[in-house]
Amino acid sequence: MYREKFWVSMEKLIKESEIVIDRPKGSRHPRLKDIIYEVDYGYLKGTSSGDGEGIDLWLGSHPEKKLDAIMCTVDLDKRDTEIKLLIGCTEIEKEKIYFFHNQLEFIGGILVRRS
Repeated sequence: MYREKFWVSMEKLIKESEIVIDRPKGSRHPRLKDIIYEVDYGYLKGTSSGDGEGIDLWLGSHPEKKLDAIMCTVDLDKRDTEIKLLIGCTEIEKEKIYFFHNQLEFIGGILVRRS
């Protein structure tokens, strides 16, 4: 019951917010120039996350833009944790996103799937 409430609440935020893609697929990470975004990355405009910015998201290529997973991340350099919404991501895109958040020693993430 409580688990589903989380997902429904997140869907409400998505529905009521504008999705902004500020790092399109194929672009480079602003700090880590060797890192390439293989899926569109952005945020929900008008929301707030742990870093004071909009809630981060990955927007996949699946035609049904459904929220069915999140990444919980920790960045030891920035000394913060965040969640990243995975919206409309295929299984292959989810694997790429998981790798993206675990390829460096100081950043880690876990994928939480909606059941």
